Amino acid sequence: MPKTIIFDFDGLILDTEVAVYESWADNYRAFGHDLPLDIYVQCVGSDFGTFDPKSHLESLTEESVDWEHWDERRSQIALERTHQLAPFAGVLELLLSASEIGIPCVVASSSPREWVEGHLGRLGLLEHFTATRCIDDVEAPKPAPDLFLAAAEVTGIPPADAIVLEDSRNGLLASQAAGIPCVVVPNRITEKLNFDGAAAILSSLEGVQVEHLIEIHQRSR
Repeated sequence: MPKTIIFDFDGLILDTEVAVYESWADNYRAFGHDLPLDIYVQCVGSDFGTFDPKSHLESLTEESVDWEHWDERRSQIALERTHQLAPFAGVLELLLSASEIGIPCVVASSSPREWVEGHLGRLGLLEHFTATRCIDDVEAPKPAPDLFLAAAEVTGIPPADAIVLEDSRNGLLASQAAGIPCVVVPNRITEKLNFDGAAAILSSLEGVQVEHLIEIHQRSR
């Protein structure tokens, strides 16, 4: 059975992806432009190396943007929206199920630790994780395997003995590169992405117990 469960954070534990996307879309609309979801979603689960909304907006406006102002405003709006959210259904129950049978859980996120642990602490979830591995800890974000390899290393188990829970294409690619089976739980932002190669695709974590993940892990070997 899997000896560690590795959770993504944004879009898997908390529906932050919608809040962040909507704050970027607000930014675009302030300049008279739209931000199509099918373009923005390229950067979900990673950083802005695959798609940079700043350079994209400037190419549309054909002018420089005062990013110091807009970054502060956008971040504040995203934070306010995110603070209104509760964890996705099933997250706490799965953490408690894992704890009961002694399986450690780790977060591996391309976001900064301040963002990830701040929200986990606010939600009362941080104590349920053995560790977090964030962009602060590695050289490259997803789809590079660094975060998942670091998450497996902190629990001292081989990557193949872990299982990853993800919501994004970049997360799936990172998991595959790390040699770890990946269960994808898409959300409203990522639901139309290609998840070929996932060990399983679930509509929600609600009702999912560790036994279900054990079955998926065994089938993937």
